[in-house]
Amino acid sequence: MRIKLVAAAIAGLFSMSAAMAAEPFVVKDIRVEGLQRTEPGTVFNYMPLKVGDTFTDEKAKEAIKALFATGFFNDVRMEAQGDVLIVSVIERPVITQLNISGAKEFDKDQLKKALKENGLAESRVFDQGLLDGAVQELKRQYYSRGKYSVEITPSVTKLERNRVAVTLDIVEGVTAKIKEIRIVGAKAFDQDTLLGQFSLTTGDWLSWITKDNQYSKQKLSGDLEKLKAFYQNQGYLEFNIDSTQVSISADKEDMFLTININEGQRYTISDVKLAGDLKVPEAELRKLIQFKAGDVFSREKVNDSVTAISDRLGNDGYAFANVNALPEIDREKRQVAFTLFLDPGRKTYVRRVNIAGNTKTRDEVVRRELRQLEGAPYASDKIKRSKERVELLGYFEDVNVETPAVADTPDQVDMNINLKERPTGSISAGIGFVQGQGLVFSGSVSQSNIFGSGKSLSAGISTGKVNKSASIAFNDPYFTVDGVSLGYNLYTRTYDAQEDNVSKYKTRTTGAAAKFGVPITEFDRINLSLGVEQTAITTFSDSPQRYLDFVDKYGKSANTLLSTISWSRDTRDSALWPTRGAVLRAGVDIGLPGLDLQYYRLSHQQTWYFPLSKTFTLMLNGEVGYADGYGKSATLPFFQNFYMGGLGSVRGYETGSIGPKDTNGDFLGGTTKVVGNVELLFPFPGMRDNKSVRTSVFFDVGSLWDSNVSGSTPSDGLRYSTGAALTWLSPMGPMKFSYAVPLKKEEGDKKQSFQFQLGTVF
Repeated sequence: MRIKLVAAAIAGLFSMSAAMAAEPFVVKDIRVEGLQRTEPGTVFNYMPLKVGDTFTDEKAKEAIKALFATGFFNDVRMEAQGDVLIVSVIERPVITQLNISGAKEFDKDQLKKALKENGLAESRVFDQGLLDGAVQELKRQYYSRGKYSVEITPSVTKLERNRVAVTLDIVEGVTAKIKEIRIVGAKAFDQDTLLGQFSLTTGDWLSWITKDNQYSKQKLSGDLEKLKAFYQNQGYLEFNIDSTQVSISADKEDMFLTININEGQRYTISDVKLAGDLKVPEAELRKLIQFKAGDVFSREKVNDSVTAISDRLGNDGYAFANVNALPEIDREKRQVAFTLFLDPGRKTYVRRVNIAGNTKTRDEVVRRELRQLEGAPYASDKIKRSKERVELLGYFEDVNVETPAVADTPDQVDMNINLKERPTGSISAGIGFVQGQGLVFSGSVSQSNIFGSGKSLSAGISTGKVNKSASIAFNDPYFTVDGVSLGYNLYTRTYDAQEDNVSKYKTRTTGAAAKFGVPITEFDRINLSLGVEQTAITTFSDSPQRYLDFVDKYGKSANTLLSTISWSRDTRDSALWPTRGAVLRAGVDIGLPGLDLQYYRLSHQQTWYFPLSKTFTLMLNGEVGYADGYGKSATLPFFQNFYMGGLGSVRGYETGSIGPKDTNGDFLGGTTKVVGNVELLFPFPGMRDNKSVRTSVFFDVGSLWDSNVSGSTPSDGLRYSTGAALTWLSPMGPMKFSYAVPLKKEEGDKKQSFQFQLGTVF
C-alpha cells in the first residue's frame, strides 16, 4: 500500500514548502475523513478537485484554500492512497451558548442581534477572528456613548461533541463627560457666543436627559460646521478651522476639546452681478437675491439666493439649471464682489409619472393630488407641492420623489414617486387627563383609506366628568373630480357646565349633518354643512334665572336646523411646529328658521408665524366672535354663549371664568369675545435638536361681554396675563403645560396659574 503526504495546511497556513511533492496522478476516488456535522457533499461542492481530474501540487493548494475559505475547518490535509485522494479535516467548533454579562447601557437582545449580524451567534461556527472583531465593534459602540473605560473580556469554554460556550464579560465603567471646550484664536466673539452654536456642552442640569455633555465624533463634526457657518454668516469669508484636538484624562472620565481657528478678515459686499443666460427678466431675478452692495457677507444669504434663483428657473422648466456664485476677493479693501452665473440648460418636460410602493392605495388617489402632470413642462414648485399634498394624505410613512433624466433624451425627465405605506386603520383606546375634567377615557375605530379609495370612516367615544361624546363619520374627499368633498356625521355630546365650574346647567345634544368642502385655491377651502340637532337641557333650582326662563319658554328639549359656512386658508410650513406662514379661519353657525331655535355665531381667527432666527419664531394670534338670536328666538340660547379663560384663550384664569356673572357668582358666558396672543416659540433649553418639545413665553389678552345687556362694555371682561408654556408631542399624544401670572384681576375672578392638558381628548 502506497501512502504519500501530498499537501498539508494547518491552522490557515497554505505554504507547500514543507510538504512532500507528489507525482501527478488521475484521481479515481475521493474520501473525506474527520467530518462530524458537515455533509461530505458540502466538501465536494467547495473543492475544485473532482474524480477524473489529474492531481497536481497546484490543484492541491487551490483545493485547500477553497476548503479553508468556507470557515468550517481548523485543519485540512490531503493524502494519496494509490489513486484515491483522502481529505482529512478537523471541523471548527459550533457555538451552543452565547452569554453577555454586565451590559446595562445596551439591551442584551440588541447586542446579540448586532453580534449575529457580524457572524457571531448560537448555532454558528466559532471563529476566533470574528470574536476579536466583535469585541472591538462593541467597544466602539460603548465609546460612542462616552464609556471609554469599558472593558470587555471574552472567554471560550470547550464543551463535548466539538462545541463551545462564548461569554462576554463587560465592565462598562463610567461615562466620560466633556470637562472643557476651548476655541483658540477667537477674537471677534467671546467663548460663550461661539459655544452657544454647539450641540455639545460641558453640561447643565438637563444633561442627564439630553446627553449633550457626552462626546460624539459625529456631533463634533456638525458643531464645527455650525461654527464655520456662524463666522461666514457674520462676514468672515476666509474663516478656517486649523485643527481639533480631543484628549481624555488618565482615569478616562473627563474629556477636553480644543479647537484652533483662524478668523480671517471681515468682508463686505462690493457688487452683485448677474451673468449667463438669464431666461427670466433680470429685475425679477434681483428680487430673489437676498444681499446687496454694502451688506456684510453672509454665506447663508448667498446660498439662499442661489437656491431661490435655481428654483425660479426650475419653475419655468429648466430642471438642470446651474447657478454659481463666483467671488472676486479684494483683500486690501476687505471686500468681495459676487457674479451669479446662470446656466439654465435645456427646457425640460416630464415624460411619465411613475408611482411605486402603493400596494393598497389606488394610483388615482395619489395622482389626483399631483400638480405636476405628464407631458407638461417641468416645474419644481409643482413637483414640491405634489410631494406635500401626497404627504398630507396621511397614508404613507415616506414619500420620495425623484426626477431622473430619460436616457438619450436630454430634454425629458421621469417623475418617480416611491411610497412606503403606513397602516391607515386603527382600533384604539386611550386615557388622558384634562385639568378641571379629570380622567378622560376614549376609544375609536377608524379607517382613513377604505379599500385604498381615499375615503374615510370612523367611530369614536369619549367620556369624562365634563364632556362625553360619541360619533360616527364618513368622508369622501373627492366626491367630484374637482376635489369637492362630501361627508356625513352622526353624534351625541353631553356637557356638564357644573362639573366644569362654569355654571349650573347640563346639555345633551344629538345630531346629524351632511358636510361639503369646496377647494377655491391651492390653500383656500370653503366648507358647508347642514344638519339637525336636538338639545336636551337640564337646569337646577339654583341655576341662573335666565336659564330657568329659557327652559320655561322653549321647554327642556329644543330642536335646531343647523347650518355652518366657513372659509379656511393655511399657508403654514408645518402643521405641528410651524415657523412661517399663516392660518385663517372664518365662519358662521346658523340656527335656520323652521325649528325651535334661531341664532347665529360668527367667528374669525387668524394666526401668523414669523421666523426671527433658526431657533426663535414669533406667533401672533387674533380671534373675534359674536353671537345673537334672531327671528322668533329673539335672544341667543344661553348654552351657545362664548366662554373665555384657560388654555386656548387667556391663560392664568380658570377655564370659562372670564366674563359676565350672575348675582350668585356663576359665570354666564357672553355674546362677544376678543382674544389676542403674542408668543415667542423656541426649543426647550438644552434640547435644541429635539423636535418633540417646544417652549414659549407669551402675553395673552382678551375680553368677553354680553352686548345684549345694557351697560355691558368690553372693558368689563378685559383680562390679560403673561407666562411660559411647554408643549410635548409625547407617545400618548400632545401634552400642554403653562404657567401664567394674571396682570389684571378683579374681585370674583378665579386665578389658576398652572394649567395643563395631558393626552388627546376626542
